[in-house]
Amino acid sequence: MATGNDAGTVISALVITASNRAARGVYPDRSGPVLAELLGTAGCAVDGPVVVPDGEPVEAAMRSALADGYDVVVTTGGTGLTPGDLTPEMTRRVIEREIPGIAEALRAAGAAAGVPSAILSRGAAGVAGRTLIVNLPGQPKSIRETLEGLRDADSKPKVPGIFAAVPYCIDLIGGPYIETRPEVVTAFRPKNAIRRWNDSKS
Repeated sequence: MATGNDAGTVISALVITASNRAARGVYPDRSGPVLAELLGTAGCAVDGPVVVPDGEPVEAAMRSALADGYDVVVTTGGTGLTPGDLTPEMTRRVIEREIPGIAEALRAAGAAAGVPSAILSRGAAGVAGRTLIVNLPGQPKSIRETLEGLRDADSKPKVPGIFAAVPYCIDLIGGPYIETRPEVVTAFRPKNAIRRWNDSKS
């Protein structure tokens, strides 16, 4: 896991898949591996996916991740409206402060991609200690769009993805100063927060 505060530090991330059927082996987990691959491509050191049933096992997996000191915990699945979709409720048991803007951006990206039902997603996001926890939908295509954002026909950014804000978020909650791979996604920080690790060495 990521420690310290230097240029070589990366985001330590855990992926949790919430799915009763995938946990029972009825079908393979399709969303967790996609999420782990995307996070790894962006520059994270990724563990998982940890596949657990919906409900309280999701809370237990999150609490275990906090004890292990991950910078980011990202869940996939369990954010809909069926009775078993309880990931947001489990998340709110764990986080200390909610970050509504992340969840709003996730729904906005889905709607901008032409999926009207994206606004029905109940995913939450927030902070627990020095860990950021984010709920993503259970569809691989939606995961890619919300993390990376949307591009127009000329491949220019049209709707920003949420991952660009994650490194600065981790700064703000007391985590390490970390960078992404700019060829994949560029971390956004205010000018006065850029390369703060360098200032601390001078």
